[in-house]
Amino acid sequence: MERRVIFAIVLMLIVAVLPSILFPPKRPVRPAPGPPPEDTGTAARRPTPPPAARPSRPVLGGPTAGPMPAETVWVTTPLYRLGFSTLGAQLIAVELMGYKSFVPGDGGRPAQLVHPGRGLLGSELIVGEDTVSLATVTFTPSVRSLKVSGDSATLRFTATGRAARAELAYVFSAREYRFRVRGAVEGLGPAGAVLRVSLGDGLRSVEADPPTDYREYAIVTKAAKTEKRGFGDLKPGQRQVLDGPFEWVGVKSKYFLVAALAFDEHQLFAGALADGEARDSMPEASLFFGTKLTPVADRAAVAFTLPLPSAGRFGYSVYAGPLEHQRLAALGHDLDDANPYGGFLRPLIQPVAVLVMNVLVWMHEQLNIAYGWVLIIFGVLVRVLLWPLNQKALESSIRMQAIAPLIKQLQERYKNEPERLQRETMRLYKEHHVNPLGGCLPMLVPIPVLFALFFVFQNTIELRGTPFLWLPDLSRADPYYILPLVLGLSMFAGSKVSQVGVPPNPQTTTMLYFMPAFMTLLFLRFASGLNLYYAVQNIVSLPQQYSIAVRRLKEQGRPKPSGGT
Repeated sequence: MERRVIFAIVLMLIVAVLPSILFPPKRPVRPAPGPPPEDTGTAARRPTPPPAARPSRPVLGGPTAGPMPAETVWVTTPLYRLGFSTLGAQLIAVELMGYKSFVPGDGGRPAQLVHPGRGLLGSELIVGEDTVSLATVTFTPSVRSLKVSGDSATLRFTATGRAARAELAYVFSAREYRFRVRGAVEGLGPAGAVLRVSLGDGLRSVEADPPTDYREYAIVTKAAKTEKRGFGDLKPGQRQVLDGPFEWVGVKSKYFLVAALAFDEHQLFAGALADGEARDSMPEASLFFGTKLTPVADRAAVAFTLPLPSAGRFGYSVYAGPLEHQRLAALGHDLDDANPYGGFLRPLIQPVAVLVMNVLVWMHEQLNIAYGWVLIIFGVLVRVLLWPLNQKALESSIRMQAIAPLIKQLQERYKNEPERLQRETMRLYKEHHVNPLGGCLPMLVPIPVLFALFFVFQNTIELRGTPFLWLPDLSRADPYYILPLVLGLSMFAGSKVSQVGVPPNPQTTTMLYFMPAFMTLLFLRFASGLNLYYAVQNIVSLPQQYSIAVRRLKEQGRPKPSGGT
């Protein structure tokens, strides 16, 4: 029975983990630095005909031949530093002060989430059959820089033309990564318009291992439920219109998120657009949801739309910050689902992963110790809590071994009577107080926690870049492979001790060497924090296994094991 359980565990590990390692999803290529050759990869920028050709549409920017040179207005809070361009009042820089970039060329500076030369929140007005790009309009800021130290500070941008006036106001708080956007466009006419706002074509990677980061790039939306579409799952050149209304729309990397939130404004987005890019030129986009993209492979430009009434007023919020579960959960509306745990096992893994992560964060904050020590203490606590259950399981194993000769006799006696054999076997179990599943269940209890920790270390920002002893980052593999070897040796020691006093069996001997070797290879490239937790679990279980081995030998009238057992 125990051998079957071990094989089942191995199969579960293979099914849950190995597909993502052997067949990773198609990842977006890393964009080249600097601006794209023609467009920013955000909203479509169609040439504006002369005013006389379209007298009914808004005209912004005045009679000058082109936009004024762009300036950058910096907004600084304890959490972030944002840069807004006067050209289109776009967000062109998001620097998170509490998170370092691990890209070698960044030199440990704060994580910068926006590609150089590109922007977020670039807007277009769709008025009837016309499209007016506000991203090419020069706005006048209310201040040249803004330092936020309280609950509210506002940065305003205005642009006035011959037939229209546009105003954008960004409202910031020093205590949160969310800021509010208020706007108004005058001169729309009674039919109103549609505002299309860009969320860019993917965040800038700030990780030491960009390919792994790119595999997590996705578009996340919340309508009736939360949905995630990985960039690697989009078909090149295939435009996708995602029907709303949406409570929020976002673009995520492995650890960070930029999302537009409508639930604060008592209105919903009319829709969101996700376009897979291809190297070939794309056809002209449709007027309402379309967008024209720079031909760079395997990225996706994302935009959401808002209906504008005739008064032209609108509002929404933007979250630009870490995928921190507790912070996102506090905002409500399932925003924490933007960072799901578990893949296709999510219904089973997500609740356990959230619970485990909350426990680890609580221990870190309350005990004021490094996450490495938190993992060691957590591993010891889990093993201590399971000690009584494991004790019963090991005792059940001893009783099973004691009646093994009797079971063998029954099998020989009733080999041609399967129903009689089953009845007699169950009677034997009852007489000797043996539960045939007693040795299996305790082995299965820690498995959900182990699976949950695997996914927690995959994309939990609290553990990103966390060093411990010789380990530079608990969320990445041990560079010296020390922990995987300790894990394998501790597993071998536990298996060796558990076989003391057990009659020799070729299959058991094979598993004694196969399982530790297999688990060492499997965990070789897993997060070092996961290796640390599992190795601690194995080491802490050794005294209990030794005590059971001593008891088994005592009942057999043999001396307790010493040295090489």
